[in-house]
Amino acid sequence: MKPVIEVRNVRKSYVTGNVETEILKGIDLTIDQGDFVSIMGPSGSGKSTLLYLIGGLDKPTSGEILIHGTDLAKMNDKQESIMRRRDIGFVFQFYNLIPNLTVEENIMVPLLLDGKKMKHHDKQLTELLEIVGLTHRRTHTPSELSGGQQQRVAIARALINEPEIILADEPIGNLDSKTGTEIMELLREINQIKGKTIVQVTHSSESAEYGTRLVNVRDGEIYRPQEQVKTEVLQAQ
Repeated sequence: MKPVIEVRNVRKSYVTGNVETEILKGIDLTIDQGDFVSIMGPSGSGKSTLLYLIGGLDKPTSGEILIHGTDLAKMNDKQESIMRRRDIGFVFQFYNLIPNLTVEENIMVPLLLDGKKMKHHDKQLTELLEIVGLTHRRTHTPSELSGGQQQRVAIARALINEPEIILADEPIGNLDSKTGTEIMELLREINQIKGKTIVQVTHSSESAEYGTRLVNVRDGEIYRPQEQVKTEVLQAQ
């Protein structure tokens, strides 16, 4: 199976004054179509930086990131912008909804940015509202919704352009445990039923378990426990 995402020896550093801080230290990661990858690590480990680099929201200091075999560094600004709108859906911890727009208008924002007309996608909108359980809330504004409902809007918005990849940064970080469980179950359903490739960043072991694959990041590197390394060696023999 051809990889959807390839991260090759990626490093990321920030310079403040005369001080250079290395955030990522040579990350290698391959993600196949249909994977649900949980990138887990403590605060400051570099996991969110890695997610933003994969989504083209930031650029690596060195190394390569390929989406469907195309190196992001070889795209111009227009090509990269189109890729982010059409190939990747983003779900953030703080929802990032537009306050004065209704639920359905917020969901349609990526289509409008892509020059498409809302009236041509009404059936798709209706189906997404059913999937996220917000049919009865389509004309409400974000201030009239709970945190869990707002995150459901954000998930529907991420899906409206039918992207193959969904990137989620701490998707339940602002939610209570019950609502968080509902959101994680929704993401798992989207992965299993719609076949979307999902990469989520989390510090929660409970959230990480919803994925089909776990990647631990510590101090800017992918960490494999000694027991896992021993198992891999035995399997290779």
